[in-house]
Amino acid sequence: MTAQRLNDPIRIGVVGTGPWAGMVHVPMFDECPETTVAAVHGRRLEAARALAEPVGAIATDDFDALLAQVDAVSFVVPPDVQAHLAARAAEAGKPLLLEKPIGLTLMQARGLAAAVDAAGVPTQLMLTRRYSQRIRTFLADLDGFAVLGLRGSFVSGAFLAGSPFATPWRLEHGALLDVGPHILDLMDAAGGHIDHIEITGDPSRWVAITTRHASGAIGQVCLSSVVPGELSDLQVFGPEGIRTAPDRLADEREEVLRTIPLEFAEVVRTGRSHHLDVHRGLYLQELMQA
Repeated sequence: MTAQRLNDPIRIGVVGTGPWAGMVHVPMFDECPETTVAAVHGRRLEAARALAEPVGAIATDDFDALLAQVDAVSFVVPPDVQAHLAARAAEAGKPLLLEKPIGLTLMQARGLAAAVDAAGVPTQLMLTRRYSQRIRTFLADLDGFAVLGLRGSFVSGAFLAGSPFATPWRLEHGALLDVGPHILDLMDAAGGHIDHIEITGDPSRWVAITTRHASGAIGQVCLSSVVPGELSDLQVFGPEGIRTAPDRLADEREEVLRTIPLEFAEVVRTGRSHHLDVHRGLYLQELMQA
């Protein structure tokens, strides 16, 4: 950002026009006092206009034109598209808000991280539950807790017909790449660095994961996105007893969507990456695809 713009709202370019862009990225940046949606990019210009015009933003199908209009870029596209376009945005010096997984393959994820490092741009990763104050308090309270084991699950009907999340890349690659980063991130944050991982099952149906942590703790987690209903939980076990991560509350989404853009604005203004950054995304992808 130029010096004369330091006190102005940060101009965000949203890349992608799918349901998550309209449900989350555009409104959260539009409603945040520190940011404004300056441009929306999509392959189909009419889809970009549908998101851009209500918030007074420019719509474009030209990625370079978007980069010329913004201070930072938020990505809401399939992981392979994100890996390619985010590398171009990094080369243009733009801070990045990235979705998980950061690439469709480990090679793509490593390539994006390398491009970010070469450009020296700050990044932030959309691991939504980590922006909940209740989850942050839960993790902080585990400091000094001797973890022996962990058990978690991330089960939903997100890939069933009629869901906005039943998108082609998710249906092709399954729950592991889509929701695996969420639960593995929490398992790592609660139990310490994951040294080894074993994955069994069918990502399109049901996946079971065993994690082995540097602390000696063992974790077990199950994933599925084809079961009606929703179960997202985490228990941590140790000599002091059982600690349970808080359930999602109805108003937690609103809190999270206030926190993410505020913290991304701080990333952009300071030039310092969030602790949830592209390298956190790469670490999680290495776990899933090792």
